[in-house]
Amino acid sequence: MSLPRSSSNTFLRLCILSALGVCTLNATAATTDSTAANNELPETELDEVVVTATRTPTKVNNTIAQTRVVDSEELKRYQGQTVLEAINHQPGFSIKQDGGIGQSSNFYIRGYDSKRVLILIDGVRYGSMSNGQPALGLLPADQIDRIEIIYGASGSSIYGSDAMGGVIQVFTKGNNVEQTHFSVTAGIGSNNQYTYGAAAQLASETGAQLSLAASHNQTDGISAIKYQTGNNKDEDGYESDNFSINASVPLGDNINVGATGLFSKSTTEFDDYNNVPGAEIDQENGAISAFSEYDKDNLTLRLTAGGSLDKLDNKVGDEFETTQKQANLLSIYRLPTGQLQAGAEWLKQEVDINDNTPSNGNDSYKINDRTIKSGFLGYQLNKEAYDLQANVRLDDNSQFDSETTYSLGYAAKLAPSLRLGTSFATGYRAPSLNDLYIESAYYVPNENLEVEKSKNLEVFIESNSDLQTTRLTGFYSRVKNLISNEYDPSTFKYQATNIDQAELSGYSLTSDWQISNVLFGSQYTYTNAEELSGANKGKPLVYRPEHTGLIYVGYQASDFDVRAEAKYAGKVYNSADNSTFIDDYTLFNISGSYYVNPNLTLTSRVENLTNEDYTTNEGFGTRYNQDGTSYFTSLTYNWF
Repeated sequence: MSLPRSSSNTFLRLCILSALGVCTLNATAATTDSTAANNELPETELDEVVVTATRTPTKVNNTIAQTRVVDSEELKRYQGQTVLEAINHQPGFSIKQDGGIGQSSNFYIRGYDSKRVLILIDGVRYGSMSNGQPALGLLPADQIDRIEIIYGASGSSIYGSDAMGGVIQVFTKGNNVEQTHFSVTAGIGSNNQYTYGAAAQLASETGAQLSLAASHNQTDGISAIKYQTGNNKDEDGYESDNFSINASVPLGDNINVGATGLFSKSTTEFDDYNNVPGAEIDQENGAISAFSEYDKDNLTLRLTAGGSLDKLDNKVGDEFETTQKQANLLSIYRLPTGQLQAGAEWLKQEVDINDNTPSNGNDSYKINDRTIKSGFLGYQLNKEAYDLQANVRLDDNSQFDSETTYSLGYAAKLAPSLRLGTSFATGYRAPSLNDLYIESAYYVPNENLEVEKSKNLEVFIESNSDLQTTRLTGFYSRVKNLISNEYDPSTFKYQATNIDQAELSGYSLTSDWQISNVLFGSQYTYTNAEELSGANKGKPLVYRPEHTGLIYVGYQASDFDVRAEAKYAGKVYNSADNSTFIDDYTLFNISGSYYVNPNLTLTSRVENLTNEDYTTNEGFGTRYNQDGTSYFTSLTYNWF
């Protein structure tokens, strides 16, 4: 039996009470000498190093943009799942998914959807050039070493287009192999889910490293659409084979070369609107790259070349294949005060389509590729009393006019564990090729679309100590020419149009603690995303929840760890005029690991403990399913 649904006000009160408790505990902890936990216990690293926020290794405590890291320990909780599930538990995130695992999905962060969040795999751009969305729901969590999330538009002046809402960088396994070891994993879960995989990480005395991993994941799944009959009443399964490689070899004292790769081949069953039997989609996704790095004295030079693939073959529809080829030269010069970064980038984006449904219209692209040539310059200074970051970038797009983006951020340390900072950044996004050119049974093209542009302001105050990290961030974005798919009831078709002005603003409160064996924390994000012009002026944009949050508590011992959490997503409007909406929901989850011996680990999780009946996508009489109470358990054996 399900518990009563929590309201947004109830959850907000819980977050406020949690924050007050955090502040009280912080004051008490300042006068208390905490005792160290067992040396064998895993510990939360509060002073992590990231590279995405600046392109160079930087402590999280010195970054100005809000930054989150999903490390290898946290990723263990998502075995059998994908990157989409992992990021959905981070501050400010919500998802919209057309059913269970493998189904078409979108995510939202601070009011921006996934088209406006740049995805990198080991530094290489990843995503679809047709619809513009990255398929994170197809990247397996078990092939990932860590995920770095940078909030806000500061990444635009570092990486260019598509980063107005932030940057998410996925790193494949084996980025830092400390010792040679091998592992095998097997898991079982609800809906007849089975997974198995193996990994090998090799380290030599010369400094060479090699990591190889492969896994298989399959499940009968759930019916994608609720209340179906006929062929669509069946369960919609998912199956994937996944591979990753990460290698590096030192050539002398100053040169290092290497390569990385991540690939997933999957088949997803789905419910077709025409009730076609056996409807399924075959997809191939991933990225590969090679690099050479020179590092001596005050100079670092890094040359990277690679590409990504997003291929979709809809057996009852069309076939799309996106490739993005990229080359990047980055130079870092360490000055007597601070460091200077400069570089150049070449990017070729291309999409091919096989029109398998000519009766629905001519599915083709007037232009199916574009080239972007870029140059960027940055300066970074991290002192005891303050942090400073400035970046500027010029992108010359073969399809649109050139765009210049810039950012400037500053944070002052008011006390050893307290920072106050602010940043300003500009961003932009070019329309997708579907928006511009696709004409079908469902879409009308619009070749007159303008490039989206944004101006973004962020302020924050942050407390960071050995026990906790707490940050309150306020954000404001004014977006010009925001692209939205508008539905025309007279033609029953969609067309991408520009919204003259839109505003995305709000604040985020996060707090993470570790006191001896106990970990706990909370996160809450308030987002106001609304149109400022047109027929829907003053109304919230669709599928952007006003309130999102999460509360968790965990315990770590030498032979086990456990974590319980409550995740909340607020009500969302699913029509532009706000005439219809989807209810809010709260999910209760529990996960943990038992270390049977130094070689054998048992990992389990149970999600949606109260069997909440909820959906993340509903419209036009169609309600997409989400799973009820579900479980997953796996065993991993390591040889060292």
